[in-house]
Amino acid sequence: METHEAVHFRSQFLHVLLSRRSAPVPLVAECSKPVANPVFQSAVPSLAATESYPKEHMDNLKSMLKEENIHLHTEAGEQGRLPLLILSLKDKSVERRPAVVFMHASDANKEWLRPFLEAYASRGYVAIGLDSRFHGERADSKTAYRDALISSWKNGKTMPFIFDTVWDLIKLAEYLTQRKDIDPQRIGITGISLGGMQAWFAAAVDTRYSVAVPLIGVQGFRWAIDNDAWQARVDSLKPLFEVARIDMGKSKIDKEVVEKVWDRIAPGLASQFDAPYSVPVIAPRPLYLLNGAEDPRCPLGGLVVPVKRAKKAYKKTPANFKFVAEDGVGHTVTSFMIKESSDWFDKFLKKGNMTSH
Repeated sequence: METHEAVHFRSQFLHVLLSRRSAPVPLVAECSKPVANPVFQSAVPSLAATESYPKEHMDNLKSMLKEENIHLHTEAGEQGRLPLLILSLKDKSVERRPAVVFMHASDANKEWLRPFLEAYASRGYVAIGLDSRFHGERADSKTAYRDALISSWKNGKTMPFIFDTVWDLIKLAEYLTQRKDIDPQRIGITGISLGGMQAWFAAAVDTRYSVAVPLIGVQGFRWAIDNDAWQARVDSLKPLFEVARIDMGKSKIDKEVVEKVWDRIAPGLASQFDAPYSVPVIAPRPLYLLNGAEDPRCPLGGLVVPVKRAKKAYKKTPANFKFVAEDGVGHTVTSFMIKESSDWFDKFLKKGNMTSH
């Protein structure tokens, strides 16, 4: 049963998303060819990280994988064309399978996720990767994402930081629940860093994501402003904040600049949609927050209230919520986090050992 708070949160969040949408278009999925992207190609994940993903040992895994390259139209305009990479095992059975949507980090793309998608596919999942806004196929230059953030600050017409990709994830959930090979009740979502933020908000606003594991993404934006702990997050988007500083006539970036930027490019991010309000509304669906204890971009102090409120929201289903801040770890995804997230999905999405939720 949905709480009043959850219903209100989703209504308010959708209102913000719809306020900056271009003309609606029918949800259409088109098959396409694989695209090698020379403009926006980043380093592959570390070997330690990819090898830590549980993978079924198959000598001929590559030949057993079915690969789909699809474009989903989520709204009018070039950025409304959402590129998907979907991997699954070739299987003639009609049984619907669990699915996991995996979101990449900043300055990466869906191809970057291939090792992770292959690992999930080998274990019976339909594994979905996509390019976030102004990344991968959706980038026309190496500075496309940075330029989009600055444009958002200047004109207030788009929300390329988190929110516009959350819109894409809502439309993606609509598509995935219509597929014949996916169990619509067993769709999980995860992501790293920026992808972790997108996974967190997608799960908060769309209940079709039945299990969520944001990795090094969940943070308290308001807490960081109030406690002078915003610098590391701001440094990750420095060109944007420098432009804002100049536009505001400031000699240096301060908390007023930070607050104005968040309110402009992601309205409500540091207020009504911040972690203390968005994390609890994911309940009672299984949620595992994995962070580094020394992560300056997601400082632990900003998670005290969200975790406390989440535990209250999960009071009737305490086994469905978990929070771990790994000791000695900064803004990095570790082998421990990779294994933990994989086990969490298996626990709640695999039919043989699904826990009621």
